Amino acid sequence: MPLNPALLAAGAHLDEAGRVLDFGHPADELAALEHGVVVSPLTQFGFIRFSGEDSQVFLNGQLSSDVRALGTEDMQYSSYSTPKGRMLASLLLLRDGEDYLLQLAAELLPAIQKRLSMYVLRSKTQASDAAAQWLALGLAGPGAGELAAKLIGGTLPETGHVLAGEALKVVALPGGRYQLLTSPTVAGALWAKLVAHGARPVGEPVWRLTEIRAGIPWVTGATQEQFVPQMANLELIGAVNFTKGCYPGQEIVARTQYLGKLKRRMLRAWVDAPAAAGQAVYSSEMNGQPSGQVLLAAPAPQGGSELLVVAQLSSLPHGLHLEQLDGPALALLSLPYPLEEAQ
Repeated sequence: MPLNPALLAAGAHLDEAGRVLDFGHPADELAALEHGVVVSPLTQFGFIRFSGEDSQVFLNGQLSSDVRALGTEDMQYSSYSTPKGRMLASLLLLRDGEDYLLQLAAELLPAIQKRLSMYVLRSKTQASDAAAQWLALGLAGPGAGELAAKLIGGTLPETGHVLAGEALKVVALPGGRYQLLTSPTVAGALWAKLVAHGARPVGEPVWRLTEIRAGIPWVTGATQEQFVPQMANLELIGAVNFTKGCYPGQEIVARTQYLGKLKRRMLRAWVDAPAAAGQAVYSSEMNGQPSGQVLLAAPAPQGGSELLVVAQLSSLPHGLHLEQLDGPALALLSLPYPLEEAQ
């Protein structure tokens, strides 16, 4: 059974791009994340497939992570940048047999696939949209692991690893979350099975909140070419390798790492206001200039918004404010990994 009919039957509200906004009760969906298992159709993401014997070498020369270290049962965060080191996309890499899958924001997929394909030249690799082969569902919340284990009838992979079957891949994500990849033709049946076992259907904003709480940055159209990978903490989640050799932006990334202290970092925060990726944040010591920018934002269960925001570390003692100097104040929250540069 295809997924969309199942979603519409469950009351899904979709935007023009096909992303699921909610299932009719956004506030209840946010609350459900705190108390039980939620399932979200991850239609905000797409997959680029690279096939061919030179795929590993080609991708290793384009992305920030060490693609050579990616095994068939591993996942790997990565990024793709301009020659100036500014991220065009953040990625999650998976293996599909001998092929490689690059997961990224669906809105960026056509342009990124086209740009990467321009550099293939004589390499024996080919990029294609993998939408016909794989579609992702996300499981999160208390009990997500138990439900995923019941679904597969066995032991789950540890965080950062993949249970790689021919018809189903189970990806263990940071934050006790799981991504289930299956064929679009049977995704509706998998969805129905998860819901029948008690998972609450939720829209894209709830899943985005889980990414924020896990400290995982996703570049979207609003934030392309705004951040060097380390500004978004990518080296702290294994998405940057400093010894593997050249790739676009590598010189800038290495210089940022080894020459002086990083001035900007990605922080997690809450603000008592609606917020969106791309909005500026301000601080009193910046003489009217923005201190940084919101990378991701999602509605919070208690009201307001939770954010991942990239800002000047020097601004922290002075406070950060959304959109203008006297705008709503940001309250900093913890991340699940230490910010060594900020300590």
